This record gives sequence, structure tokens and C-alpha cells, in this order.
Amino acid sequence: MENRLESWDYVAIVVYVVLVLAVGLHSMCRSNRGTISGYFLAGRYMTWLPVGASLFASDIGSEHFVGLAGSGAAGGIGVAIFEVSACMLLQLLGWVFLPVYIASGVYTLPEYMKKRFGGQRIRVYLACLSLVLYIFTKISVDMYSGALFIKEALGWNLYVSIILLLALTAVCTVTGGLTAVIYTDTLQFFIMIIGGLILMVLSFVEIGGYDQLKYKYMQAIPNETLSKPNYTCGYPREDSLQMLRDPVNGDIPWPGFMLGQTPASIWYWCADQLMVQRALAAKSLSHAQGGCILAGYIKFLPIVIMVIPGMISRVLYTDDVACASAETCMEVCGSSTGCSNIAYPRIVLGLMPTGLRGLMLAVMLAALMSDLTSIFNSTSTLFTIDIWKIFRIRFFNLEPSVKELMIVGRIMILIMVAVGIIWIPIIMEMQGGQLFIYIQEISAYLSPPIAAVYLVALLWPRGNEKGAFWSLMAALVTGGIRMILDFVWRSPPCWEEDTRPSITAKVHYMYFAVILFWQTVLVNVIVSLLTNPPNPGKVIRTTYWSRFSKDKRSDDFEDDKTEVELNDLKTIDVQVEIVDGRSACKKGYDWFCGYDDTMIGREKAQQHREHLKAVTSLEQDPKAKLFLNVNRIFAIGIVTFIYIYFSV
Repeated sequence: MENRLESWDYVAIVVYVVLVLAVGLHSMCRSNRGTISGYFLAGRYMTWLPVGASLFASDIGSEHFVGLAGSGAAGGIGVAIFEVSACMLLQLLGWVFLPVYIASGVYTLPEYMKKRFGGQRIRVYLACLSLVLYIFTKISVDMYSGALFIKEALGWNLYVSIILLLALTAVCTVTGGLTAVIYTDTLQFFIMIIGGLILMVLSFVEIGGYDQLKYKYMQAIPNETLSKPNYTCGYPREDSLQMLRDPVNGDIPWPGFMLGQTPASIWYWCADQLMVQRALAAKSLSHAQGGCILAGYIKFLPIVIMVIPGMISRVLYTDDVACASAETCMEVCGSSTGCSNIAYPRIVLGLMPTGLRGLMLAVMLAALMSDLTSIFNSTSTLFTIDIWKIFRIRFFNLEPSVKELMIVGRIMILIMVAVGIIWIPIIMEMQGGQLFIYIQEISAYLSPPIAAVYLVALLWPRGNEKGAFWSLMAALVTGGIRMILDFVWRSPPCWEEDTRPSITAKVHYMYFAVILFWQTVLVNVIVSLLTNPPNPGKVIRTTYWSRFSKDKRSDDFEDDKTEVELNDLKTIDVQVEIVDGRSACKKGYDWFCGYDDTMIGREKAQQHREHLKAVTSLEQDPKAKLFLNVNRIFAIGIVTFIYIYFSV
């Protein structure tokens, strides 16, 4: 497509980049970057607003704008149910999972498994599996969707664009840690919402309102289809205006969604480091729950700022967005399997006036960067805490220092940047189809077992390490086989014959998720009952029923020595002036890394340690608790109403 951006559009983009850099670099000046919890959990000083904004921004990447709009164009409003159900799952996170995570005092979710069961194999396995899931479901689709929008809007060279974006992302993440990620997420949250709402208004004005959309969408049939007798490709689905659909023939069968997709989503919202890390950064349980409430309310917005604009794009650009043959689609978007993914870029460039087109490109950049910064920071956390640290202790019998962990964490981010660049050729081959549905399919094959293991760990004190581990191994075999079959035999477009095996063609991925989830639970329970019960000390503050326990654990604050040397602190005399003997070069290096091993720095670390103890107490103000519970019930009520309204 011809480059349609003008001077004011570029001004909007430049202003956005400057703002992001300013916020990211400002975070470098924060003093708590030099501790483990300071770098990876923002010191646990965040309030409800940045926590909620970061939860939303970390979830909404460029693949949501492109993927949700594309699925809306291809299949109607049904895909919005994934966003609506997220509101319910965020309340599950805030009221069931988070109290246990916070009380246990962990930095990462695999670390929670180590505290709950003992041993390291589950911890390492879950950390590695999370890294694999990030590559398959986040990094690849983020790169592709962001590149697709840039290509449609600017015609820039793909590699140059992506490398520049990755470089900008890495600067913000490497320097400031989770603090920088959350603050830039908050900025980008407002940019995404404002830009999306402007496009929504212009789209509704163009189409004539929602009632007109319902009528015109069902008539959005490409001319190629109309010109061929008895040709069925290109027609909108009959259930396009429903969310929960027929249990047999629907693309979103309601039993499969409720019983299979929900467990898969429980992993993402309640047991995935990428999302939970934001809530763990809150200064108290109340602020964490407030962030979940805020993010839950905002999750209703993608219906009107992403899905419906995608449906309107099909109405306005029917022949392109709903192309009905391999030849036409190849000509329109360079893909032989479909062009629904161009729905959002096409409507932005078609409806937005000068200046606002640049704003929408900034929105896409914000979505891409907020997702990538979150991925990079979470990947860094998982690798540093759950893989590198264990590797050093087990094979070298050496406890890594804070400084070493800080350096390793930053190097891991740079490695992920390189992985993102290497993925570009693969992404270019992965065109066509519905990006958002692709994400859900991969998650359905790998994530339900993780959700099952975490639920059993939190809710059943009798569950033990052997049960959890072998249930994960059995699920890996089952889910891995189905995923390989799906990669070998991809779902064909309408105009091609379906030659897939019955296990992929006849068993919907949501129903497969049901099987996988309950297989994991069953194996976990059986193996746990056939083996010895867990050590009673392991269930202290690691289950929902023991979260308020005041009993002493043998591993309480076992990582204190990586945070602060207590013996050195005892010798500090606050009345004596402390001389900093570091060279200017060393001071600059330590400032960039956020590391301060002077006596003053260690004293601050000791104060920070006391703050962490207060956070894990789970104390809440009664009035704040009442307010949060009322909002939780209200949010669940809205979800129930939307389910019913759009499914009858």
C-alpha cells in the first residue's frame, strides 16, 4: 500500500518515542533497582493504577489490535468473549492466587512451586516451558503483527523497523527493570485507549451505528463469491453476532470455552510470570486487588476498540479483507490463506485523518513495546531466578551475588532481542489465518496442565511433588503430540479440502484443552495419593487455606544474603560520614546497573527488606476491603450480562 502518512503523522510518532524514552530513562534514577525485588518486582512499591494499567498493557500487544480485529472481520463478535472472560479471571487472580503468592514471599511463580513442594525439577521445567510459550505465543506474533502494520502504513524495510523497535524496547527494559516497564506500560495504556476510542467513534460514524453494523456485516460478501454459483467461501458465519456458539458446529463451542478455554486462560492470568509479576509489584494486597479490578473493567474495551472496528473494516473493504480465493488473497496481502489480518491497518489508514494516523501508528508501537518490554522483563526474571541461580548453586556450589544476578538478567534481555530478530523470517512465512486464534490454539496444547497443577497446589494440601511433576510430564506428551499434528496439518482455508487426521479435524482445540486439564488433575491426584504426603512445613503460607499462617518456615527469607549482608549492616554507625571510594567510572557503571554495594546502599536494602515483610502480612484496611469486594461482585455481574446478551 502507498505510504499515506504526512508530516503531522510523523510528528505524533516522534513525540511518542520521546515520551517513552523519557519515562524509561527516568526509571534509571530510582534507587531500588539494585536489589533483586527492586529490579524484578519494582521494589513492591506500586499502587493500583500503574498495576492495573500494566496488566492491561502487558496483555494487549500489537497482535491484539491486528488479531482481534482480524478475527472480528472473519468470524464476527465471538472472539470478544476471550477479553470478557479475562475480567472474571482477573478477580480469580486477585482473590485466590495473589494472596498465596504474596504470603509465600516469592519473586517468580516457578519459585512458588519450589516452596510448595520442595525440589527444583518442577521449578526449572515450568521456567523453561514459560520461555517456550513466550516464543510461540508472544514474541513471534508480536513481531509479525507490528511489522504488518508498519508495512501497511509506511512501507519501511521490515528488518530495519523491527531492529529499531527492539532496540528502543531493550533500552527501557534493560536499564530500569520492572519499574521502567510498569511506568512505560502506564503511558502506553493511555495512548492505546485514547487512540482506540477515537477510531471506534469514527468507525461507528462511518457505518451508522451498531444496528447498521449488524445488518451490513451479514451482507459483507465479496464480489468474487457472488459471481460464482454455489460458491460458499466469503459468506459471514450465521452466528457472527453471538459469543457463545453451538457446541458441535460453532468455532467457539460454549462447553469447550467454559470447560477447556477457561483453564487455559487461568494459566495466562493467574499462573504466568508475565502477568502475575505486575500484580506482585503492588505495595499491598489491596493495591494488587485494586489493579486487578481496574484491569478487569478495562478488558471490556477491546470489544469496541478492536473487534467491532475489524467487523466494520470487513463492511467497508469487503473484497480485500474477506477475499475468497487463494489468488485474490495473494494479490491483496501476499498470503494465500486469507487477508483478515489487514482489517485493522486498512480501517486506520482509510478513516483516520492526518495526524491521527500517526497517533494510531504510535498506538500500535505502544502495544508492541508494552508487550515486548513485559516479555523481556519476565523472561529475564525467570531465567535469572529459576535457571541461572539454580545452575550456579548445583554445579558450582556458589551462591551468585546480587551484582551477578543483575548483569545476567540484563544479558538475558539482550539475548531475547536477538531471538526476536532471528524469528523474523519465520514470522514472514506465518502469514494468513487468524493470529489471535493461533495464540489460543498453542496455549490450549501447553497451558491447561500448568493451570491444573497450580490449582491443585493452592487448593489441595495433600498434593505432593511427585504428583505435580508426573502429571506435567504426562500432559507434555499428550499436548506435544497434538501440537505437532496441528503444525503438520494446518486448518485449510475455505476453498481447500480438509485432509487432516480426525484428532485435529474433529476434536476442537477447546475440547482438547478440557481433556488435557482433567488428565493432569487426575494423574496429579492419583500419584499424590499413592506416594507420601508432603512435608507439613511446605504447606505453610503456600495454600489458600494456610495463607494467613504465622508459623515459621525453614526457608523464610532464604535469599536475604542476596539482598543485603546483615552482618555488615550491624557495623554501620549513622553518625559517621561514609566515604565512597569508588572511581568515577565505577560509579557510572554501578549507577547504570542500579547497583549500590556501599554502606548507604546496604542500609537502604535493609529498609527495603522490612517493607517486604510488611507486604507479605496480607493486612488490609476494612473499608478498602469492602470497596474492593463490592467492585469484584459488580464486575462479575457485568461479565454475566454480556455472556447472556450476546449469546441468545
